[in-house]
Order: sequence, then C-alpha cells, then structure tokens
Amino acid sequence: MTVTPDSIALALGQPEPDATTAEQWQMWINDAILLIEARAELLHRPIHQISEAPFDYAVREAVTAHIKHPDDSTQVTVSVDDATTSRSYSTSQGRVTIAPEHWALLGLQDDSGAFTIDTTTATHHDPVKAFLTATDSVW
Repeated sequence: MTVTPDSIALALGQPEPDATTAEQWQMWINDAILLIEARAELLHRPIHQISEAPFDYAVREAVTAHIKHPDDSTQVTVSVDDATTSRSYSTSQGRVTIAPEHWALLGLQDDSGAFTIDTTTATHHDPVKAFLTATDSVW
C-alpha cells in the first residue's frame, strides 16, 4: 500500500504539493484506507489477501475524485438583462468514497441483497423453482 501525496499529484498532473496540501491529501489517503479496511473486516476478508496494485488504484482514485470534486454540490447562476436563473448540480458526496466498481476490483463488493436470481432450470427436486418456472411461462 504505497499511495502518497506525491503519487496523487502525479495522477492529477500537478506539481509536488506544498506541506499543507500534502498533509490534507495524506489524511484523505488514510480515510480511503480506513474505508477499505473496515469493509474487509465487515466481510471477514483479511486485508493482506488484497493485491497491492488494486488496493493502491482504489485509494488513488477515491482521493483524486475527492480532490476534483470536494463539495457535494455546485450552483451555477446565469443572468441575462433583468432575468436570473440558478441551477444546482450534485458532483460528489462531499467526502472520500470508494466507487462500487472499485469495491468489485478489490473483491469487497457486498453481495447480500434482498434476494438473488437463479437462472438454472427447475427440477422435480425443487418445487419452488418448479412453481416459479411454471408461473413464468404463463406470463
């Protein structure tokens, strides 16, 4: 796990950050690592089983996304003559977050949903599947 403020600057195409910015970025790097470690613990997956490259990628992407869009909304105001109109756009969650595709890359997606769909064919050994398959053909 080797993400540093300098690697964040490189990803953003910016020069080396000053001390204050580097400290802030390091805090956000630590936040992203905390989120990943907490999810791994929640899913009972040892953190050492996650490869370094995907881990670093997820952290780097989470931090750079937060740097690009630190606030949770933007308001744009346009004025023409005596008329004014404003629109608000949501650009981020206002905090460091790990995107769903990065959870999947890390193998830490949460598959516990309300239900799952089994696409196998029903057999006489499973009356529920047989019933659902029979009723599906009626529709």
